[in-house]
Amino acid sequence: MALRSLRSLTIAFLLAFLAATIGTGLAIHWVTQATITGLVDQRVAAASKAVAGPPAAGSRPADILRRIAAFEGRLDTADIGFMLVDGEGRLLGGNIHIRRRLPVGFSTVRREDYREGLGVGRALVRDLGGGLRLTTVAEIEPFDDYDEARTRIYLVGFGSIVLIVIAGLIAFGLLIKRRIAAIRRTVDAIIDGDMQRRLPVEPSRGEFAQQAQAFNRMLDRITELMSGISNVSNDIAHDLRTPLARLRGQLERLAAQADTPPLRAGLEEAIAQADHLLAMFGAVLRIAEVEGGDRRARFEPLDLGALARDVGAMMQAAAAEEARELVVGPCDSLPVLGDRQLLTQALINVIENGLRHTPPGSRVVVGAARSPAGAAVTIADDGPGIAPDQREEAMRRFGRLDKSRNQAGHGLGLPLVEAIMRLHRGSLALEDAGPGLKVVLVVPAP
Repeated sequence: MALRSLRSLTIAFLLAFLAATIGTGLAIHWVTQATITGLVDQRVAAASKAVAGPPAAGSRPADILRRIAAFEGRLDTADIGFMLVDGEGRLLGGNIHIRRRLPVGFSTVRREDYREGLGVGRALVRDLGGGLRLTTVAEIEPFDDYDEARTRIYLVGFGSIVLIVIAGLIAFGLLIKRRIAAIRRTVDAIIDGDMQRRLPVEPSRGEFAQQAQAFNRMLDRITELMSGISNVSNDIAHDLRTPLARLRGQLERLAAQADTPPLRAGLEEAIAQADHLLAMFGAVLRIAEVEGGDRRARFEPLDLGALARDVGAMMQAAAAEEARELVVGPCDSLPVLGDRQLLTQALINVIENGLRHTPPGSRVVVGAARSPAGAAVTIADDGPGIAPDQREEAMRRFGRLDKSRNQAGHGLGLPLVEAIMRLHRGSLALEDAGPGLKVVLVVPAP
């Protein structure tokens, strides 16, 4: 089991604890049993020695039976039994009768070993000479069902410990799970563009509260750095748009007053460059607006499949003018929540890329269908495509592949589409169409 999750760690700890608890219970039971057995053996040996008498006096059966009778009259020896047999195994006397022949020395006897007499106990067989054998037995469990009662005590005692630990593990797991869920919700909100979301901080000054505060300070610092970088680029784009617009207006007036064709052509080229810069700054500001996440408040139910079909049909005339074929394939009904204007712009951007970066006569196919991740729109062409090792560069802001640098564009089309997909909690993927490129836009189902 790979210990890579809270559940696996909890299960591993619980299994280790159960093994330790069971091992401890068995060890206690064994030590207790061994201690009781040792004490009983000492008692049996003392009683056997007292009944057998001193070795110097000899071992006459009558004397031994007399001493056995004397033992039977004592109150503290009610759980001790004696049996005297001769060399042929005939019973000469005693207060117990054991069916099987026991070896010389200590052994354990069970209830089924008796015809009548004691319960489970320890027996000592002593050879008295002359063929006489004295068997002395003392009960290990002087009370009925003592072993069962002790087992119940172990089960209740150790079982309660196990239940307490399991309850503690469940409570600890729920606490950790709740903390992790709070972190995950915060992270998801930040990914969705809510850079002001923070972890809740408990009133106590415990470890979790300190961790939440440290995490929030890290988020504050990241937000500050990202805001600084974003503000610089946005401020530059915003501040330069006005002078560029004035410059373009002046160029248009000069072009209108130009008295020579070369001068007019140069001014028109400058106007085109100004338009390119204005479009680039507009795209930068547009991406910043989308990444801010404020547009999510304008989401409404819409059919993404119908939207893809309408945009594809709308752009078929433009594709024909550029000598490309735009085919609108099957577009299933795909209900989603989204911003119609932004999704329309994303589809137009991807279709325009397919028309712009394919040779004349190429074919671009638009389709929409349900996928495991949600509603998926695919725009596939049969052009040269993009090599797998260059797709990351194509997704980067201002990223331009070498083969497309001589074409119009500023490298912000796909980044804008990716920002729109991220706003909708969706995804943008570049795949191989074999031949050509397939762009897959996925918006999760509501």
